[in-house]
Amino acid sequence: MSMVKQVALAAVVVVMGCVGIIALILTLVQHHLVDLPHRMQYGMVFDAGSTHTSLYMYRWPGNKENNTGVVSQMLVCDVDGDGISSYAQDPPGAGLSLRKCLESALAVVPANQQRETPVYLGATAGMRLLQLQNHTQSHQVLEQVTKVIQGYPFDFRGARILSGMEEGAYGWITINYLQESFIKYTFEGEWVSPKGRKIWGALDMGGSSTQIAFTPGQPVQDPASTLGPKLYGYQYEVYTHSYLCYGKEQAMRQLRVHLLKMSGSTRPVKHPCYHLGYNLTLTLGDLYDSPCVARPVTFNPASEVTFTGTSEPLRCLNQMKNIMNLTACSLAPDCGFNGVYQPPVSGNFFAFSTYYYTFDFLGLAPQSSLSQATTTIDTFCKRTWDSLKAEYSEKDKYLRDYCASANYIMTVLLDGYKFNQTWGNIYFQRQVADTDINWTLGYMLNLTNLIPSERPLVVTGVQHGQWAAEVFFIAFAVFLSLLVLAILLLWNPGGNTTSDAITL
Repeated sequence: MSMVKQVALAAVVVVMGCVGIIALILTLVQHHLVDLPHRMQYGMVFDAGSTHTSLYMYRWPGNKENNTGVVSQMLVCDVDGDGISSYAQDPPGAGLSLRKCLESALAVVPANQQRETPVYLGATAGMRLLQLQNHTQSHQVLEQVTKVIQGYPFDFRGARILSGMEEGAYGWITINYLQESFIKYTFEGEWVSPKGRKIWGALDMGGSSTQIAFTPGQPVQDPASTLGPKLYGYQYEVYTHSYLCYGKEQAMRQLRVHLLKMSGSTRPVKHPCYHLGYNLTLTLGDLYDSPCVARPVTFNPASEVTFTGTSEPLRCLNQMKNIMNLTACSLAPDCGFNGVYQPPVSGNFFAFSTYYYTFDFLGLAPQSSLSQATTTIDTFCKRTWDSLKAEYSEKDKYLRDYCASANYIMTVLLDGYKFNQTWGNIYFQRQVADTDINWTLGYMLNLTNLIPSERPLVVTGVQHGQWAAEVFFIAFAVFLSLLVLAILLLWNPGGNTTSDAITL
């Protein structure tokens, strides 16, 4: 019986070894490495403009395409009150104004990712002007917004004043990203560089500055006017310029100062861009409260001046040309206005911000012919203030300026940027693919080059049938192991009794 026991045990061990080898082979062959889904990453940008501040929140997968995040907009929060530059006399108020939107962000970003979520604050032309007026006050405002944001569990990366060139270039990046000019998603589920990519130009107008950015169709004569952003592995050359003091609000201020100067001692001052029946009274202190206008040597800040509307669109248009220098150009004809070098405009453009809001109100967005735009603006400007108030519910400060703003836009686009022959290439839009067009998305796209991508989690996977076979053979090996143990413990208990008897 001892021999039978040994043979049986040897057979079981051999079978168990074969089963183990088979299970090992099944485990090692035909396996697949599978990337688990990437965790979403988040980033936020405060757009601290001259008239208001907004918080834009973006998110993108933890992996990146050629070092640039594939970013989408997920939250927009408008800060209450005016822009942070309006808090020059109350810097702490600038910081406190951001709290509502920061609280909204806390509710959206997962708690375990808040400390790794970057937050940026970019201030534009309003703060650029304040910095010119009073460097100390601009520094104090930035200090206070920094103090408040640092009190929240986010990765604050700083508050800074953007240059005009940066603002223009980031707007250009936003548009071309949204139009899939840089990268697009295929039906096969891959991100690829589009063939025959169409690059768009950007036209932005805020309260204190206006920007143009595009890829020139000819060599640039002034290298200092170009930037070279690298996105998705491709280098671009972008012409961009920002005209400080030529945003809508500052242009309207310049026009009022010009009309006052031209009026001499005549009072009230006739304003051809305001509607007949509308009157605006300002103190001279308010009128001259900007580095964008020249102050008289002596004046009484408390004195008042009244501007009365006359509904004269042609005179309004002509007066707009007086606040812009359209003749000085050392590189004629390659100039915008104020003697600034600009290569000829090339390609299609998106016009957003004030461009869009003005033309949308007049029913001219997203596109209109030049003759339609001219006729519509002329008809609107000839209307009386009473007729407008009866039809529209807009606040007076917005309604009064649509005529002036429209004529200013026409002057900038036609006489400044020279879109006379390419007017049809301009599209007046606020959003593309449910995402706002502004500089903040471009800013975030550029900065994602500096944010480390998340390393993917990798698991090993096999086909379902192979997995089932592995489980069977491993279970069988375990069964045989238990069988060997049982044989060792229970085989031939009578043999032990005989051995004991011999001993006795």
